[in-house]
Amino acid sequence: MFESIWNFLTSVPLWELALIFFSKIIEVAIGTMRIILISKGYKKPGSILAFFEVLLWIFVASTVIMGMTNAPLKGIIYALGFAIGVYIGSIIENKVAVGKILIHVISSKETSEDIIKVLRQSGHGVTSLDAHGKDSDRVVLMIFANRKNKQTIIDLIESINSKAVIVANEVSIVSGGYVSPWRKIAK
Repeated sequence: MFESIWNFLTSVPLWELALIFFSKIIEVAIGTMRIILISKGYKKPGSILAFFEVLLWIFVASTVIMGMTNAPLKGIIYALGFAIGVYIGSIIENKVAVGKILIHVISSKETSEDIIKVLRQSGHGVTSLDAHGKDSDRVVLMIFANRKNKQTIIDLIESINSKAVIVANEVSIVSGGYVSPWRKIAK
């Protein structure tokens, strides 16, 4: 029995298992980014990533499928690489944070001017609307920003008014306003 377990574990060179494992992680991480880019409207970069994703998949999957009967450990390593690739892809996606968000802030009249001032000084556009809350007048602020700046903006707001109501939503359609040259090329 020990011999059959040993044969199972040593039937494939370690370098080949490592190559399958890391290639699958890279392939799935690329696939995650491709899906995100395409869903955000970045067709050209998404298409380029699709080429490399499928290229990796063809070589890795064929290596695993061709050797499954003699070395089932390849399939296990392949599946493990897939799972870790999904996890790493989600981490990369959070770091890259492609897309736009719209942050709504409901704040007291007293603190809203300070929030507006700080946000505008840090380069963010802010639109304000007068509103009426349950007990007092409020100001609703709307901040349109890059998704990667979300936490910075929220931290700035909370440093001025920790009781402000903050809602952040991803924006799928952007029409009008300033469009950067990079965005025109990428789409």
